[in-house]
Amino acid sequence: MDKVYIGKIVGTHGIKGEVRIKSNFDHKDKVFKIGNKLIIDDKEYIIKSYRVHKDFDMVTLNDYNNINDVLYLKGKSVYFNKNNLSLNNNEYILDDLLDYKVIYKGNNYKVTFINDTNKNNIVLYVNGDNDKFLITMKSPSIRLDNLEKIIYINGEEGIIR
Repeated sequence: MDKVYIGKIVGTHGIKGEVRIKSNFDHKDKVFKIGNKLIIDDKEYIIKSYRVHKDFDMVTLNDYNNINDVLYLKGKSVYFNKNNLSLNNNEYILDDLLDYKVIYKGNNYKVTFINDTNKNNIVLYVNGDNDKFLITMKSPSIRLDNLEKIIYINGEEGIIR
């Protein structure tokens, strides 16, 4: 099973077994749905309820109705089955971009690093045999082909040398 990191359980909330997840995942709307399965320590847990509280994703899991039942989950990483995400062709998982090939002016490059500290403008570090540059994901010059895992750059806009 191919899984993707969603976030971390940072604590509990209340006495009814609700866990608090800290997540920066881009496609929360596809993950945090009642009935979906989260993976924690290679075990699947079904989402029984979901809500947002402050900066946290609050979840109750199947058959856990008491804080004492979920305390052992604190500090654990949360994953989701990547095959169940149902992403459109224009949607991507940020970490997957490291596997993409970049084509610019007929040359092949590779994404070597992703700077996602500013979610509004993600910057990709791109390296080739004799050239290095940065591209911004907001640039109108780039086009993603998620099926072939290729980033096409069709102009100079958004390229930083």
